[in-house]
Amino acid sequence: MTRVAFLRHGPTAWNVEKRLQGMTDVELSAEGRAQVQRWVLPADVAGWRWQSSPLARAMETAQLLRGGLEAEPQPALREMSFGAWEGYRLAELRQRFGAEMEGNEARGIDLVPPGGESPRQVMARLRPWLAALAADGRDTVAVSHKGVIRVVLALATGWDMKGRQPLKLDWQSMHVFRAQADGSAAVERLNVALTHA
Repeated sequence: MTRVAFLRHGPTAWNVEKRLQGMTDVELSAEGRAQVQRWVLPADVAGWRWQSSPLARAMETAQLLRGGLEAEPQPALREMSFGAWEGYRLAELRQRFGAEMEGNEARGIDLVPPGGESPRQVMARLRPWLAALAADGRDTVAVSHKGVIRVVLALATGWDMKGRQPLKLDWQSMHVFRAQADGSAAVERLNVALTHA
């Protein structure tokens, strides 16, 4: 059984402003760095391998948590591309595109931002990575993004990403899944506290 402990990167200025970041490479804010430096990881992940989305906000989060050591960049962990929506707030997009936006959001796992990718496409890139982790057998901390972690939850629970999430995720906690040989995932523990120092 191979465990994967997901962490969302620390906050950026765009997070605070509620802007969709996607593949836009926004760095951690000063407050985001300070917040990550206060996190204390659970003792049971000591010695686990570290992988990270190659985007700066995730790589820096991993480096801060590892005392300056870098994590292995893993392209499968990069955020979902929001294409033309990046830099906008959801409220702005809903106001601007009205019923068209509402219809797109109602597609759940098949929502496709113009020039971006759907959650289903994110799932397709995560499955080979999860299968490889299961075959390798090394427990791994994965620093990633909200969109990616939501897709892993969908993969683990069968959620079609329509309506509310079946399980609540605290974005300043660790979420532990089991990687399966078929590229799926199973929930082990969600919302593991990152005790503040």
